Amino acid sequence: MRIGLLTEGGYPYVGGDAGLWCDRLVRGLEQHEFDVYALSRSRRQEDEGRVPLPPQVGQVRTAPLWTADDDGVVHGRRARRCFTEHYGELVAALCAGAGPDTGTDAGPTDMADRFGSALYGLAELARDEGGLVGALRSDAAVRTLERACRAPGALRTAREARVPDLLTVTAHLERALRPLSLDWYGDDGLGAADLCHATAGGPAALLGLLARHFCDVPLLVTEYGVQLRSHYLTLGPDAAAPAVRALLAAFHGRLAAEVYRGAAILTPGNAHARRWQERCGADRARIRTVYPGMAAGRFTEVGESPDRSDPDTLVWVGRVEPAKDLVSLLHAFAEVRKEEPKALLRIVGAPAGPEGAAYLGHCRALAAQLFPDEAEGVHAVGDNPVSFEEIGGPEAPALPDAYAAGAVVVLSSVVEGFPISLVEAMFCGRATVSTDVGAVVEVIGGTGLVVPPRNPRALAEACVALLRDPERRERLGAAARARALELFTVEQNIAAFHGIYLEIVSHCPVRRVVLDETGEPLPFAAPAESHVPGSWTGPTARVMPRGAPGWATTAPVRATPLVTAEGA
Repeated sequence: MRIGLLTEGGYPYVGGDAGLWCDRLVRGLEQHEFDVYALSRSRRQEDEGRVPLPPQVGQVRTAPLWTADDDGVVHGRRARRCFTEHYGELVAALCAGAGPDTGTDAGPTDMADRFGSALYGLAELARDEGGLVGALRSDAAVRTLERACRAPGALRTAREARVPDLLTVTAHLERALRPLSLDWYGDDGLGAADLCHATAGGPAALLGLLARHFCDVPLLVTEYGVQLRSHYLTLGPDAAAPAVRALLAAFHGRLAAEVYRGAAILTPGNAHARRWQERCGADRARIRTVYPGMAAGRFTEVGESPDRSDPDTLVWVGRVEPAKDLVSLLHAFAEVRKEEPKALLRIVGAPAGPEGAAYLGHCRALAAQLFPDEAEGVHAVGDNPVSFEEIGGPEAPALPDAYAAGAVVVLSSVVEGFPISLVEAMFCGRATVSTDVGAVVEVIGGTGLVVPPRNPRALAEACVALLRDPERRERLGAAARARALELFTVEQNIAAFHGIYLEIVSHCPVRRVVLDETGEPLPFAAPAESHVPGSWTGPTARVMPRGAPGWATTAPVRATPLVTAEGA
C-alpha cells in the first residue's frame, strides 16, 4: 500500500524530532511505499540536510512553517466575503471557548462542529483561490478577530485583548493554518495514498485532516509527546499576555479535538498521552497504545553477561538539566552513604544547552559541599563517592558501559515523558529505582522500585534496599530485561504499525482501479485487505493508468469507521 507520512519538524531532516523512529518505521516496512510530506521549522533545519532515504520512499515534498512568501493571490469580492465568513466562524469558536465566563448556550459539540466547518470552509476556499496566505495576514483577518473578541458571550480574557494581542494571535493563526494553502491534496499528492500517517498532532495532523476531507484518505495519528500539552506549557504567564494565551490555547484545543475526531486510529506512546487524548474528546475505542521502539541489540552483551558491576555503585544516565532533579539525587546519596559507607554514585551525561551547563556546575558545587572531606576528587571515582562523566570518556566509552558499571540504575526526574534511559537500563538487565513521573510506572510494570518525586529520603531508602539485597537486584533485573524485550523493541513497534495499517485499509479503503499499459485492470494493485467484505457506500472508484503522474478520480468511497478496543 502507499502511505503518506506526515511530519512536522522531523523526518527526513537530519536535525528533526523523532527522525530515528520514522526512519526505522519506513525501513522496517519495506513492503509498503512511502511518500513523505514534511513541514520544516527553521532554515537551519533545512540547511542541515536530510537523512539518506531507502528505496521504498517515493516522493518527498516539503514546506516551511517558519516562513511563507505572500502567495500573490488577489481575491475577488465573493472570495473576500467567503473568507470573512469562514474565518469569522473559526475565531468565534475560539472566543467562545470552554470556561465559566463563556456566557453562551452553545455546547462543546456545537463549538466543535462550528470550528470544523469553518476550518474546512477555509480549506476549500484556499483550494479554489490558490492560497490564503495573504488573506490570513490581512487587516481584514485582524478586524474579524477583533469583532469576535468584542462579541457578546466572548471569553472575558478575549474581550480584554488589545491591538498588539490581536496582531500576535493573527500571526500565530496564519502560521498554524499554512497547510491550508499547500497544493498537496490532489491526485498527484496525498490523494494517491491509501492512508495518511501523521507522526504528531498539530500542523502535521492537519495535513491528514485535509486529505481526509478532500479525498477520504483515512488518517492515523501517532503522538509520542502530546503536542497540545507542549503548547500549554510553552504559553506560560511569562510568555504572552492573558488574551493571547487564552485564544491560542482555545485554537490548539479545538484543532486537537478535530484531529482526534477525524482520525481512524490514534496511537499514543503511553497511557499518559492516551489520557490527554481522551480528555480532549478522543473515542477510547479508536485508541491503541504503541510504545516507542528502541534498538536492543547494542545492550545484548551487557544484558546477557553475568553481572560483574561494582555491587556498591549507583548509576544515573541522561541529559543534565533541572527537570532531572540531580539535586535531590545528591541529597539522597548523602543519606545512602550514612547507611552504606562504601557506596559510589556515577552521574553520566552531557548538559542540555546553556541551562544544563549551569545546572551541572551547580550540582558539582553541591557534591563538593555534601562531601567536603573528599571535595578535591569530585571528578574521579575512587577519590570521591560522586563522579561526573560523559559518554566517550575512559570510564564510559559507550552507553552500555555506563549501565554495566552500576549495580542499580537511578532515575530522579520531576518531569518525564517516556523514560528512554530507564528502558535502556532494563535492556541491560539492571535493577532500577525511579521517581513516579510520566510513564515511569507504566514502563517499569513491577520490575523496579518507584518512589515519589522530590523525596530524597524515599529515594535513599529504595537505593539502600537494593544495594543490600543482590538476589533481589538480580531477580528484578532479569524481569526488567524480559519486559523490555517484549514491549519496547523496534520489532514490536514495526509489527504493531504494520497490523494497524492493514486494519485501517480493510475498514476504510480508498477504492481504485489501476490500469496497466494496455488499459486493462492491473491485478494486486490494491492491498488485499481493502477487499474485505463490508457494508461500503458510494461504490465509485478511482482510475489510474499505470505510470501516470496522478489519479483520475471520481468521488472516493466513504467507509464505516474503524472501531477497535484499547490494547487489542
